Amino acid sequence: MQIHQRSAGERLFHALAFEILAIGLSAPLAAWITGHSVLSMGVLTAVIATIAVLWNILYNWLFDRAQARWRFDRSTGVRVVHTCGFEGGLIVIAIPFVAWWLGISVWQALLLDIGLVLFYLPYGFLFNLGYDKIREKIVP
Repeated sequence: MQIHQRSAGERLFHALAFEILAIGLSAPLAAWITGHSVLSMGVLTAVIATIAVLWNILYNWLFDRAQARWRFDRSTGVRVVHTCGFEGGLIVIAIPFVAWWLGISVWQALLLDIGLVLFYLPYGFLFNLGYDKIREKIVP
């Protein structure tokens, strides 16, 4: 079992890499699906990404502390739970902003966010698995 202790700099790098790649992939797709402008969806995804970066740093810090306390491996199952917990928390935080920004109901914002989660769940899972593998090779 490997315990991951990350510096603040690495946490920031991880969060920013995750969000920059995600924005590049999701903003044009969301604009195409919703019919809103790419600019509107780009601003929306950038604000959500900013929220997500802050949430990501906090969430992963808590995750690392939990791993240190309970001594579990970062198995595939743990990564599934990790990803679902992150995305669930982000939904609760982001929905009110999405509804306000797009001028839609909270229900419509929830449905839109569920669509985004269908993108972010596999993306988050694959990004973090890849990050862990690369990190094992780079960080002693």
